[in-house]
Amino acid sequence: MKPIINIQSISDINNFVQHKTRHPLVTVIDFGKMDDQMEEGIRISCDFYSVMFKNYCANNMRYGRQSYDFQEGSLVCIAPKQVVTMDTEIIKKENMMGWGLFFHPDLLRGTSLGMKMKDYTFFSYETSEALHLSDKEKEILYDCIQKIETELQENIDHHSQTLIVSNIELLLNYCQRYYGRQFITRKNSNRDIVAQVENVLKGYFFSDTLKMEGLPTVSDLADKVNLSPNYLSDLLKKETGMNTKDHIHHFLIEEAKNILLSSNKSISEIAYELGFEYPQYFSKLFKQKTGNTPQEFRNLN
Repeated sequence: MKPIINIQSISDINNFVQHKTRHPLVTVIDFGKMDDQMEEGIRISCDFYSVMFKNYCANNMRYGRQSYDFQEGSLVCIAPKQVVTMDTEIIKKENMMGWGLFFHPDLLRGTSLGMKMKDYTFFSYETSEALHLSDKEKEILYDCIQKIETELQENIDHHSQTLIVSNIELLLNYCQRYYGRQFITRKNSNRDIVAQVENVLKGYFFSDTLKMEGLPTVSDLADKVNLSPNYLSDLLKKETGMNTKDHIHHFLIEEAKNILLSSNKSISEIAYELGFEYPQYFSKLFKQKTGNTPQEFRNLN
């Protein structure tokens, strides 16, 4: 396996693709002007955020479990420190086009966007969960990119950060809207995933898995359905009103209620049976979700 190339600064990414640096913390790169194909298997990690749109590229890109080649015209958002692998070579085409927006976290410090970045969960999606854009959506995002590019052509002054950051925030808000649209338009496949999650949880709660492995985590469930944790949580929230953690707790509390009312087991025995290492954690969660302690629930019913 090839070593990871760590690209630390915006100047580094510009130098990497032979692009002029106009601002130390943000750059827009026109992929249509890039002729060089990267070496297959090269692994890259950046210390900044990446938002990339391409309808074609000279390499596939692998990020997480699966490979994705952008040929359908899709957008991928990648958080700092994530590793991207350039994969299988593809024959070059004449209509290569696309853009990349790269911005360092330092650009956002002290801004409202800096406080909101954790809400843009799509930065932790995998490339196989990319945003597929309509022609109108492509135009709207490209308009945001052009505004950022126009500002980068100006001399830096005390208005520069505000104007650039506000346009980045506008672009990310559109991405959030379009991902919401994508969840809706994929409703049938999403329902299949909801059913898969429920079946996986049933497998945990109606077998010896809990005793052997403990409570499933959000990552455990995401692995079972081949999705990233954030994408799965956002999908479940759109479909059911509950994120992945809520689903785990729902199954847990319902099973706890059944055991409390159908057996004489102690609260500690039930807690261990449900995968808790410490009974007090079980009691605290049960009260948080039901308003009563396990013993109060048993006495009331």
